[in-house]
Amino acid sequence: MKLSRAIRPRALPVGAAAVLGALVLTACGTDDNTGLPGAIDYTNENVECGPEGSLLASGSTAQANAMEVWVNAYQANCDNSHINYKATGSGAGIQEFLQGTTAFGGSDSLLGEAEIAESERVCRDGGRAIHLPMVAGPIAIGYNLPGIDDLVLDADTLAKIFDSQITRWDDPAVQELNPDADLPDMRITPFHRSDGSGTTDNFTSYLHAAAPDVWRYEPDKNWRGKGGQAADGSSGLVGMVQQNAGAISYFELSYAYENGISAVTLDTGASEPVVATVENASTAIASGEVIGTGNDLALELDYATTAEGAYPLVLVAYEIVCDRGNAPGTLDLTKAFLTYTSSEDGQETLKEIHYAPISENIIEQVRERVAALS
Repeated sequence: MKLSRAIRPRALPVGAAAVLGALVLTACGTDDNTGLPGAIDYTNENVECGPEGSLLASGSTAQANAMEVWVNAYQANCDNSHINYKATGSGAGIQEFLQGTTAFGGSDSLLGEAEIAESERVCRDGGRAIHLPMVAGPIAIGYNLPGIDDLVLDADTLAKIFDSQITRWDDPAVQELNPDADLPDMRITPFHRSDGSGTTDNFTSYLHAAAPDVWRYEPDKNWRGKGGQAADGSSGLVGMVQQNAGAISYFELSYAYENGISAVTLDTGASEPVVATVENASTAIASGEVIGTGNDLALELDYATTAEGAYPLVLVAYEIVCDRGNAPGTLDLTKAFLTYTSSEDGQETLKEIHYAPISENIIEQVRERVAALS
């Protein structure tokens, strides 16, 4: 039985959302600790269990909601297996993986050449770190603007807002994009991540590609823009937007959906502005190309696409593992868990919590890489 049909996200209170970014995601039996509503039936006959034991991983907060559901589903079916995923941010996840303290790391940005070289000290038997794309989805631009439920912005305007060049909501540039809106004379308060973040890397990659004349900073996991305020983790940004009228920030769509936060519609240059939805993100992600070599499945995305119905502000969350030379004590459990997350059931679940499954041609390659891990 597929568990995905039973999942329906709801809004979380601010206090609960603030905890999520630092949460260690675990479950025992059929307990539901996802923060998602209802009595979710995690029993799934298609889960192939690995050995008993414990697995520690950390990283991307953008994939935390997906990882939470996967962990609960796996553990509901596999007695005495414990998967602990710490949603600490992509930067911390990569660092802990390269220190050899986790079985795999979650990251929304690609490792650099120096980090791949460093991974050769952690991966035994001549192995190296590879990227396994496991979950994708739109990055929502969430905002708190009383009385304004629909807001259109383009890349240039967003770049100016997040670089403190546009500072008020009734600025002419914002009004031009929203001619029918009664925009308030209110200060804009942009919030960005204080921690190293793959979501920041993807957001700034979009600004750099789609608004190159305005956003002159190179994409980075660490924030480079001027001004604004900072918060830790995606859940920290959610809390700041909820608590501050005039605030605007960026986080994975599932966070906006669960917390009832309005999201910007993007004017991409297509005939109609594009709404942040899983379907529109999938349209943009489908044009991504594998640029990794050997066993690596790193993808290159087109953040500046103007294709009809394509929402270009997207991210792909990767699980970072050794292609060979993984720690013998965790190898089999790592393979079993990632076999489930990349399975048809594991990917189908993502649609119900506002993530985009990885395209079939790519996820088939992920399954092959997971089966070959040694």
